[in-house]
Amino acid sequence: MTLKFSSFMTAALLGGTAMAAAECADPVKIGVLHSLSGTMAISETTLKDTMLMLIEKQNAAGGVLGCQIEAVVVDPASDWPLFAEKARELLTVSEVDVIFGSWTSVSRKSALPVLEELNGLMFYPVQYEGEESSKNVFYTGAAPNQQAIPAVDYFLDELGVEKFALLGTDYVYPRTTNNILEQYLQDKGIAKEDIFVNYTPFGHSDWATIVGDVVGLGEDGKQVGVISTINGDANIGFYKELAAADISADDIPVVAFSVGEEELSGLDTSNLVGHLAAWNYFQSAESDANATFIKDWKAFAGEERVTNDPMEAHYIGFNMWVNAVEAAGTTDVDAVRDAMYGQEFPNLTGGTAVMLPNHHLAKPVLIGEITADGQFDIISQTSEVPGDAWTDFLPASKVLTSDWKELGCGMYNTETKTCVQLTSNY
Repeated sequence: MTLKFSSFMTAALLGGTAMAAAECADPVKIGVLHSLSGTMAISETTLKDTMLMLIEKQNAAGGVLGCQIEAVVVDPASDWPLFAEKARELLTVSEVDVIFGSWTSVSRKSALPVLEELNGLMFYPVQYEGEESSKNVFYTGAAPNQQAIPAVDYFLDELGVEKFALLGTDYVYPRTTNNILEQYLQDKGIAKEDIFVNYTPFGHSDWATIVGDVVGLGEDGKQVGVISTINGDANIGFYKELAAADISADDIPVVAFSVGEEELSGLDTSNLVGHLAAWNYFQSAESDANATFIKDWKAFAGEERVTNDPMEAHYIGFNMWVNAVEAAGTTDVDAVRDAMYGQEFPNLTGGTAVMLPNHHLAKPVLIGEITADGQFDIISQTSEVPGDAWTDFLPASKVLTSDWKELGCGMYNTETKTCVQLTSNY
């Protein structure tokens, strides 16, 4: 259902009862586009459950614009082309007003042409590689300057890492992120030959050779560190191999960008104590808002369930969307998009998330150490860092900026003062 300005104003003039009757014959519909099967189900099923909890809670508070919200859940099954098909189904058959979904960048990029063609709106809740800015996506996860770059700085400044193993799953997010990190490391004085890069398929399980190669990097006595962009259930095999090889965080520290509390819940973490993750939220964050969120989540999903960073991103994005709809007085995509700029909502770590004109959030950067109980001890936390759509560490990108509010452009060249018209293939 799309609530148009004209019908909204007409109903308002007729009074609240007439508005409710006219506007709420059908519920507001939210599409939930997360893999519930396949290699990414280990991570994405929790985000589907998160959306159901948020919608249930909002409905108990009166819904949005006086209307109840209905979740339309689909399963793209970790099949990347299916994300495009399911996004089209949500927008054209189910006629949802907004979509919350995707995890991998390849799944987001699969859905993107459909979103742009049909002027759909999607909230994407996971850290990603940047180098993209669409008016049809709000990126509520971390850009590289809010996760990857600070993690590398921590390795350099705090742990004295001299050699880097960049291990990733073979798709766009790890490859683009590692391209950025390779350049950043070389700019920081790390020799190219001291950077080992390796990619493995989704679901990869045989890690003995790769872990052996990483160990071999340190034969000259230099400190080695692993930057992990491994995604999905492949992490289980990787961490089990580290434990089997008796590699501790003191020997070779690992910092992961796609491993959170949910992924650790299926592992024996006793041998992983001290390894790291970089996110913008951990369940162990101490704030009243987080205590309430954890309590609500366990009551909804079960006492054994944990929270994680992408859940917080959905929590922030959903509440901002509700507030933008209320401010706009409609679920119309263009009106809601305009109302999103400058939206503020308390995050779960004690600060405030702000939606920027480049469709990214200002977010704190947290480094956490794995503890024996599968949680993270927060050892470093910054104030809110504005997310960059385009990195400063690649020559072609450093001259670009994104500003959908004033410039109406996601790829504005600050040198030529021109806007490159984006396509779904950028």
